[in-house]
This record gives sequence, C-alpha cells and structure tokens, in this order.
Amino acid sequence: MKKKLLAMTMAMLMGAVAVTGCSTTTVEEAGETSGDAATTEAAEDESTTDSFTGNGDKTLNVFLYMQEHEKEIYKKLVSEFVDEHKDEIKEVVFEVTTQDEYNTKMIANMTANDLPDVFYVGPSAVRSYVDNGYVLPLDDYVDADTIGKVWGTTQEIYRYDGKNVGSGSLYALPKDLSCFAFAYNKDLFDEAGLDYPDPEKPYTYDEFVEVCKALTKDTDGDGEIDQWGVANANQFGMTPYLYSNGVKFLNDDMTKVNVANNKQLEEALTFYTDLTLNGYTPTVDQDAALGGYQRWLDGQIGFYACGTWDVAAFMDDATFPYDWDLCGWPVGPSGDGRSHTWMGSVGYCVSATSENPDLAAQLIAKLSTDEEGQRAVSGISTGSSIQLPNITDLAYGEFKDAVADGSLPFPSNMDVIFGYFDGNDHYAASLQETDYTYNAEWFDPFWQGVTNIQSGDISVHDFLQEVEPEMQSALDNAIELQNSATN
Repeated sequence: MKKKLLAMTMAMLMGAVAVTGCSTTTVEEAGETSGDAATTEAAEDESTTDSFTGNGDKTLNVFLYMQEHEKEIYKKLVSEFVDEHKDEIKEVVFEVTTQDEYNTKMIANMTANDLPDVFYVGPSAVRSYVDNGYVLPLDDYVDADTIGKVWGTTQEIYRYDGKNVGSGSLYALPKDLSCFAFAYNKDLFDEAGLDYPDPEKPYTYDEFVEVCKALTKDTDGDGEIDQWGVANANQFGMTPYLYSNGVKFLNDDMTKVNVANNKQLEEALTFYTDLTLNGYTPTVDQDAALGGYQRWLDGQIGFYACGTWDVAAFMDDATFPYDWDLCGWPVGPSGDGRSHTWMGSVGYCVSATSENPDLAAQLIAKLSTDEEGQRAVSGISTGSSIQLPNITDLAYGEFKDAVADGSLPFPSNMDVIFGYFDGNDHYAASLQETDYTYNAEWFDPFWQGVTNIQSGDISVHDFLQEVEPEMQSALDNAIELQNSATN
C-alpha cells in the first residue's frame, strides 16, 4: 500500500503555493517508475549543499527548495542554530534545490526509505504523509505557545485527526503563509497616461479590459505587439480571476466536479481566455518562447501576479528597474463584489524515522517561529522581505512599522496583502479546493487544457463539457486512494 500511495503523495507537494506554482509528480507515478528515480534526478542536479558542524554527536539532514534570494537568509539561520546547539550537533547538512528537482529527489528518497530529517509538507499532502507514516506528530516536541504565535490558518491546515484536516495532531510548522496579490508597473501606467489602480476599489472585469487595452502596444513601430496589458500563468495565475466571480469547481463535500454546467465558471473563463484571444496577453506561442515572469521583469507587462516571496526580487532595482505597486485582482459580475485570491503555505515537518526528532523539531521552530528568524526572513532586520512574518504580532507591529519608516523596502499598497489575509469588504483569500482533496490531479486536465481555448482551438463551453468527465475520473481515483489509506 505504501508504494501505491507514494506517487499520490508527491502530487500534493504544494510548493505551489509556496514558491512558483510549478507542477508536481504523482505517488502512483513514483511507484510505477521508482526504479528510475535515482538516475532521473542525477541527470540535472541543481541543488547546493552546505555543511555546518559542531562539537556533538548528532546529525541532521535538511532538504528544502527555495529561490536563490532566500538561500542566504536560511543558511544564516541554520548556522545560528548549530552555534546554539554546538554541544549536541556534529553536523547539519543543508541541501537546497529547485522545486522540480526537489520532487524528483523526494520520490527517490521515499522509494529508498531514506528520508531527510527535515523536509516540506504542503496542506494537501498532510493526510497522505501521515497515512503513509512519513511524518512525525509534533505535539510532544512543540509547545502551545510556539504554535499560538502563528497565523490562525497555519495552525489549522497542518493538523490531522486520521479523517479530517484541521483538527487532531500537528504535523508541520509553517515556512510561510502566502498569497498572490496583483502587481502593476507604474512606469507603464505613466507612459499611457492612466490613473493607478485604486487599492480600495478593485477593477471590475470591464474596467480591467479597458486598462489592458490601453497598456497593450507596439512600442517600436515594427507592426508587432511588444507590450501587453497582463501576463497570466494558467496553473497559478488563473484561479484568482475565477474565484473573483464566485467560482467553485467542486460540490460542497468535494466529491463531484461541477464545471460543465457552471454559469459563473463559463462567464469567468470566457473573460480570462478572451484576454489572450483579444491580444492583451502574449499568445500561447509567445508565452512558450518567453514566460510572463521574464517579460514582467523586462518591463513588457502591465500586470503580473506577485507572491509575498516575490517582493524582495521586485524591490531590487537590479532585478526589476521599474516603479511598481500592488492592487487587487479584477472582480467579476457574478461574485460577491470582492477581489479573491488563493492562499498558500508550505510547512516544515520532521521525518517519522529521524534519529534526532527533538533536535529536528527545535530546528524547524527556529526556521518558523523564532522571533529573530522571522525578523530576518520578513526583512525587519535585513531590509529584504521574502515573506510576511509567521508571527502575527510581528506582522502587524514591527513589520508594518519598518515599511512605514522606510527601513524595509515594500510596495506602498501593502495593505492589499493584509486585506487578503484578513478578509474585508474589498478582499478575500482562501486555500484552493485542491488543498482539501486527497490529491490535486483532478485539476490538472483543467489548467492544462485552457491553452486550447487561448489558442482558439475550442470554445469555452465545449471545453467545459469535455473536461468534466476526465476531472471526475481523477477525483474518483483520489477518493479511492483516500479510502484505501484510511481503511
């Protein structure tokens, strides 16, 4: 059973959320190809490994993924931890890689039953990781005060009682809680003579189209569009448009896919794909040649998704030499009048087979809930933010103060992010439905197939009719896997 569930587990590594929203490999695929996993990962190894040594006799192996600008901060935190525990620690091996490489290596580690002491688990993976016996409950290792410091959402999404997520034992501490706000290039707005978006009044769909139309230009006069209103990524940048029109993909108990006769979805997906069909985004082929992220960095895009982890890079003039700020995603006519986005997280967990679980739990607390550590990763003490503090008192106190006094470079409309986190009259955020199902594979046919609409190969209506049975079949498989694991 464990081997059968291994690929399904990998489908739920939510780095998604946490970093770039990249796709993942599934436990069934890993079970079928496990013999090739080690050789596959060796083909392109993009990982870096640092070793920190003390005077003790205990060893910890840590394996994570993160972006380049995150590594140095976390290396410093791990080094500090080793200094604080040098009489216990012999060595901490700190390996960091890309998200795709991480998934491949974790498949190999799981297949070999050789897990690192500390690694990531996403909200959607908690159940399968626990059911497979991969992760350790932290109740005996982390005190209530430590847990109580963090955002309420992250206190819930890493709990599991054997049937439901949200209650029971705690299995991870958050690396972060994040969301996708919307960024806009103020320089392009100035050139077009446009007013900046109002952070207190997100655009309607119609208003957004008009702004994108004004930002889409042939800037060099060669007859080819080379500046676009917006760039979208279907896997992680599409759903905010849909959620802002009240869209749900599943029924209330998340056992049935509801896309074929979903008027709110058809309306929102038509709006979304028309942005490409009408030329306000790069075409599918143009996007394949050069992705929206790079085009945004090159100053070719008016609007682009901005995760909390992107802020430091976007505030760095060497990376993004343009003036920019935050706003909300556009609001659809059939929603609740608020701009919606998805909220994500990834958590640090301790391997159930760790020989030093207490020490590993102390390390993840250092990375997740230590106040000095959170001052560093949020930029309060370093001046470069890769996330909001996990500790809510720091977020609303020292973090906002540092932004206000200019010691922490951050977009002026930072309250857009806090509005999504807290929910208010203008903004709302929630986990995606894929975080509540046993794996996320049922959503793959949807986001992967949207390019066919954007290329003009199929209508929205026909696509939704065709894709629902495939999505339902994948969801049924996930439910069957869940029932097999829990029974």
